[in-house]
Amino acid sequence: MENSVFVSIIIPAYNEETRLASSLEKIAAFLEKQTYTAEVLVVENGSQDNTLQIAQDFAATHPNFRTLHETARGKGLAVRRGMLEARGEYRFMCDADLSMPIEELNRFLPPLMTDADIVIGSREVPGAQRYDEPQYRHVGGRSINTLIRWLALPKIKDTQCGFKNFSAIVAEDIFNYQTINGWSFDVELLFISRLRGYKIVELPIPWYYSPESHVQPVKDAIRLILDLLDIRRNARRGAYDPKI
Repeated sequence: MENSVFVSIIIPAYNEETRLASSLEKIAAFLEKQTYTAEVLVVENGSQDNTLQIAQDFAATHPNFRTLHETARGKGLAVRRGMLEARGEYRFMCDADLSMPIEELNRFLPPLMTDADIVIGSREVPGAQRYDEPQYRHVGGRSINTLIRWLALPKIKDTQCGFKNFSAIVAEDIFNYQTINGWSFDVELLFISRLRGYKIVELPIPWYYSPESHVQPVKDAIRLILDLLDIRRNARRGAYDPKI
């Protein structure tokens, strides 16, 4: 891959003016200590605050940071844009709030992690730790995951955590078949990955709840159900079959 780097960090950013600058500083400080090459792509989409300007200003003084702009909203849309424009051998999806400390990144990558096509941060597998999460949010999240396991992804305990790592080959395959631009895009991508036979590993992580989360439990749950039905319908009509 021409001008490739070891890892690309893709950060979807929607209305993140209060958290983004601090998170980018933490990521930059972490990467300065690593021996591998890295790039960071902030994908701003449809923000109504100063998120885009903050990302652009930071990138202007940090050569390995780039800012991409999408006018339309949707976390899935932003992540797809970043994944397909990235140059990394590995491509790491990272929430802007750093609810998982960036220092955990190396656990998703070789040499600490080997023999996996996709590594997903998990708040539910043994060894994971949740901090400060209200009980009602945890119960709601478990209910949503139950639906996901029934309708699309048996045995995966946490599909919605915002920290996932893909090899370049896998990313360039599955993101080209993505149809969902909203919150449920993770489920679709993992569903396609299962169809392809890619190996998915759930990695236990420490995760810190943020009261500024953009998740809207009721609205997102309804949208998820509709998206799960779309995923099953897409699979039946061959929308995820490899293009020849």
